[in-house]
Amino acid sequence: MNFECIIYEKDTGIATIKLNRPKVLNAMNKQLWLDVQAALDDAKNDPEIRVLVVTGQGRAFSTGADLKESKTRSLEEYRNYLEELQEASRKIIRFDKPTIAAINGYALGSGYELALACDIRIAAEESEIGSPEAKVTSSVTGGAFRLIQDLIGPGKAKELLFTGDYISGREAEQIGLVNKAVPLDRLETEVREMAAKIAENAVISLKMIKKGLQMARGEASLDTLMDFEIEACLTCVSTKERQESLKVFEERKKRW
Repeated sequence: MNFECIIYEKDTGIATIKLNRPKVLNAMNKQLWLDVQAALDDAKNDPEIRVLVVTGQGRAFSTGADLKESKTRSLEEYRNYLEELQEASRKIIRFDKPTIAAINGYALGSGYELALACDIRIAAEESEIGSPEAKVTSSVTGGAFRLIQDLIGPGKAKELLFTGDYISGREAEQIGLVNKAVPLDRLETEVREMAAKIAENAVISLKMIKKGLQMARGEASLDTLMDFEIEACLTCVSTKERQESLKVFEERKKRW
């Protein structure tokens, strides 16, 4: 399979989706989300695949939405983009095989939310993780309103979302946002070892356990929440403050 914005590989029961726009720190455009969806469909339908790993090419997992592209979108185009984002997120959240996010660097905004959608997160200790949406006059997507609270509780979730602060992989481990933080040069090995350990187990057991865990979380109202996320994001990006906050954020990114 040929993709424009990802690298997709399969090896000994493990499928890997690597976000592949390193020149823009794997910032997300519509084509990336379409590529991710296609790879997810393939991995889901391949009986040999037991575990899915999501990571980024280069020095970032993903810095979130491609702000250069978002500047010129009409609201209708933005809605279409968000709907593809949400569909990809739904597919990951509901993927019936275990998923692991290997956070190899910056994981911001919808990039961070993509990691939240995975079952397990392993991060490089020096990664920077966070939600800058309030700083760029946007809002949270990818089911993150629920996912982040499930992991770290409402108080800490509100703190991170309201301030827009970033935390390191080490702090993310301390508060339970990621399962494990390791040195960057150990990340690939740690992820591979965990994926291989999971892949050794019974496919049907993994499927039933994951389904049961999802049912226990009360996922019935997830669609309503994710539809709200689209409206919240569109409300934010249609304001006058949006363009000014984008300029401030872009100046900040130049210093990275």
